[in-house]
Amino acid sequence: MRQPSKPATETLDALLSEVSKCELCVPTLPLGPRPLLKISRRVRLLIIGQAPGRVAHTTGVPWDDKSGERLRTWLDVSPERFYAAPELGLMPMGFCYPGTGSGGDLAPRSECAPAWHERLLAQMPALELTLVIGRYAQVAYLPGGGGASVTESVKAWRTLFPRWLALPHPSPRNNRWLKSNPWFEEDVVPALRRETERLVRPPIR
Repeated sequence: MRQPSKPATETLDALLSEVSKCELCVPTLPLGPRPLLKISRRVRLLIIGQAPGRVAHTTGVPWDDKSGERLRTWLDVSPERFYAAPELGLMPMGFCYPGTGSGGDLAPRSECAPAWHERLLAQMPALELTLVIGRYAQVAYLPGGGGASVTESVKAWRTLFPRWLALPHPSPRNNRWLKSNPWFEEDVVPALRRETERLVRPPIR
């Protein structure tokens, strides 16, 4: 299928409108297209995960599940701050729910990131820190594709921080990994929280 073409100049609103109508993966999506992302030109902290799960697809809210609850705990932000702060952006490797296989959700669709990420990143001039969550994001974005595994990429966090920070997926499926790697919550999470506090302002009440 033909990739979307980039206009000579474009606004973020026009680009997001184009993304919302994307049908690149329609034949392969079990529940149809529903691109989920949150971007503004004020983004300073960007989260690149895998793809929305079934719950998020149903509600239309990114990270609206147990994985999102744990991610917000790692960041030490409330749901209100997570979704309302324009300094925090959400841009997964695949924007739509890809379906479920025998081992959990399927991989993000490969068409999505090449079609949209570069154009969206160009709309975030204030970006300082990018969190790359899970193997797909780490291979795509970390220099050299990251380490040989998620564990290696996360362990090397000091080498790229505070420009990049590799994280394990916050899914409950990773409870065993977190138990086996206590250094993550002892060393990495506090550094992540400090940067989040610096970069992401609480919503104005």
